[in-house]
Amino acid sequence: MILAGDIGGTKSNIALFEENGSSLRLIFERRYLTADFRGLEILVEKFFLESATLAGVNPAGKIAAAGFGVAGTVIDGRLVANNIPWNLTASALCGTLNLGLDQLILMNDLAATADGLVYLKPEDFLVLNQGIPQFNGNQALIAAGTGLGQAMIFWDGHQHRVSSSEGGAADFAPRTEREIGLLQFLRQRLSRVSCEEIFSGRGFRILHEFLNPGVRHPSFQEPEGASASEITHHALAGTCPVCVEVLDWWIDAFGAEAGNLALRVLPYGGVFFAGGIVLKILPKLQHSTLCRSFADKGRLSPVLSNIPISVILNENAPLLGAAHQAFASACSSRRHQTEILSSRGFRGANRNFGLSGGPH
Repeated sequence: MILAGDIGGTKSNIALFEENGSSLRLIFERRYLTADFRGLEILVEKFFLESATLAGVNPAGKIAAAGFGVAGTVIDGRLVANNIPWNLTASALCGTLNLGLDQLILMNDLAATADGLVYLKPEDFLVLNQGIPQFNGNQALIAAGTGLGQAMIFWDGHQHRVSSSEGGAADFAPRTEREIGLLQFLRQRLSRVSCEEIFSGRGFRILHEFLNPGVRHPSFQEPEGASASEITHHALAGTCPVCVEVLDWWIDAFGAEAGNLALRVLPYGGVFFAGGIVLKILPKLQHSTLCRSFADKGRLSPVLSNIPISVILNENAPLLGAAHQAFASACSSRRHQTEILSSRGFRGANRNFGLSGGPH
């Protein structure tokens, strides 16, 4: 069995897979609120209990490998994250799961999403810009949710290789007088203004308060990220003019930030949008200025306008990526053990036939 997880700042999706030939078959899956748990180890224990009681599958002692995509950077087996308040280490997690370090994959969630792309079907994508795709071109991902995630997929001459990124922590670069005003507004609150402050769930209320601080909604009494759903709801329904303006501005600026990522990666193989926010505003996104602001890069505009842009509709992409990375690790470990046993058997046979000793 393979255990996999997509661990985000708001929700965590955990699943159990079973080897099915050269692929994986989903056995059991559950979604939890990340804030309800003091650590991933506790969350996994609850998942094991529910797997046994709800699906009749007890995974204890049967996990061959585990893979987790987490919203943050993994350095020397330790999670460094802004939006997950856990002290997460690979060694502690291995102890909980009774696994060796070579059987555990702890990776960035956007890197897991990138690894999951090859396991998706054509209907799992919505094309926003057809462009001129290059099969062996680089690719890029950008996802807005509790935070802002980015990842890059480079073509090495033989295959695509995933590289994680913390581009969401890069400095916000204003394009217009209004955005310069927004930067100045935010600098009164923050010592540093990163892209994530705007292109994440908490960015919607920031834009709303900047545009019209006199108009407030019930969710404004809660943490900033809680307002995203209410503002986007009003914007899509057209029940608040300020919310409508916020969403239009956010989409346009988000497209420009994706274009900045494209300039750095040159993803002629395509740019992919993911994350809960994009899926919730999909009707608006299809008839917005996103593709125009994405390509609005001066003399390089014709180049960027040819880059394909798609939305990933399947929210299980990071889960699939983490699961298959763990599966590959398990298969590699199995091959290694087989080679060791085979080598030992060969040496034993040599001794039996007098072929491996000294001179005869």
